[in-house]
Amino acid sequence: QLQLVESGGGLVQPGGSLTLSCAVSGSTLTLYTIGWFRQAPGKAREGIRCVNSGGFSTSYVDAVTGRFSISRDNAKSTVYLRINNLNQEDTGVYHCAARRSPGCSNAAKDFDSWGQGTQVTVSA
Repeated sequence: QLQLVESGGGLVQPGGSLTLSCAVSGSTLTLYTIGWFRQAPGKAREGIRCVNSGGFSTSYVDAVTGRFSISRDNAKSTVYLRINNLNQEDTGVYHCAARRSPGCSNAAKDFDSWGQGTQVTVSA
């Protein structure tokens, strides 16, 4: 059974940075495409970054393209989301999700396994 556990969230001041981690267990990370999603208060969940099973990444939200980067370390079975220059609009719950497909997607319905989420709060 594939399991994903997010960590690294917390309270950060505007302009700060965070690195979120998605630890994958129960299977081999190399088999999966991993997406990062966020859900801001009162808003729908949106896919923001994705890295496919071949290591190619895709960005889906213009507001985060230049500030968010995704990477994967297959040896550590972990996918990271590096967030720079955080602002209050970045506040929300961040989830990682997995799909057994080589293709990236920003649609939640395309992903089968989900982590529990980690809260990111940007506040002065």
